[in-house]
Amino acid sequence: MRTLIVTEFITLDGVVDSPGGGDHPRAGWSFKEVDFVEEAYEIKGREQLEAEAMLIGRVSYDEFAPVWPTMEEEFAEYNAMPKYVVSTTLTGPEWNNTSVLRSIDEVAELKQGEGGPIIVHGSATLAQALGEAGLVDRYHLLTFPVVLGEGKRLFSGREAGKLALVEHEAYSNGIVKQVFDVVR
Repeated sequence: MRTLIVTEFITLDGVVDSPGGGDHPRAGWSFKEVDFVEEAYEIKGREQLEAEAMLIGRVSYDEFAPVWPTMEEEFAEYNAMPKYVVSTTLTGPEWNNTSVLRSIDEVAELKQGEGGPIIVHGSATLAQALGEAGLVDRYHLLTFPVVLGEGKRLFSGREAGKLALVEHEAYSNGIVKQVFDVVR
C-alpha cells in the first residue's frame, strides 16, 4: 500500500487558500506577507525526491499545469512523475504523465497499489475529502505567521483521529514546519 501525504502552506488560523496566487483577496500571502528564508522550504525539495506520484484536484491542476512544466529546474521531478487529477469534468489533460481519476474511490484504489508515496499539493477540497475518507497517512505543513480569517481550510471538522508529530522546526521568519503521521 502506498503512503498518501498532504502537503500545505497553512496560516495560523488553518487557511490554505491561495498561498501563491488565486482568488482569495490576499492571494500570494505566503510570499507577500512573510520574508523568504530558504531553509524553511527544504521540505519542498525533499518531497519532490521522495514522492513517486502527485495527486491534485481540478482547480490546482488548472493553476499548476500551465506554469510548472515551464519551471523545469524547480519542478523537474514533479514534471516527470505520474500525476493524477481528481475531477469529474477534466478530459484530455495536457500536462505530461497526467491521468484523471473520477472519484475518491479511485484514489483509494490507487493508494492500494504498488509504489512509493503519493504527494497531494494544494487542493483544499480534495485534501478535506481524503481526510474524511481516512486515506491520508501524513501531513507536511508549513505554518505561516499569518491570519486570514476566511478562506478554504485544510480540515472540514469531519475528520476523525489523532496525529503524531514526527518532525518540526521553527525558522527565523516565523514559519513552522510540522510533519504529522495519522495514528490509526
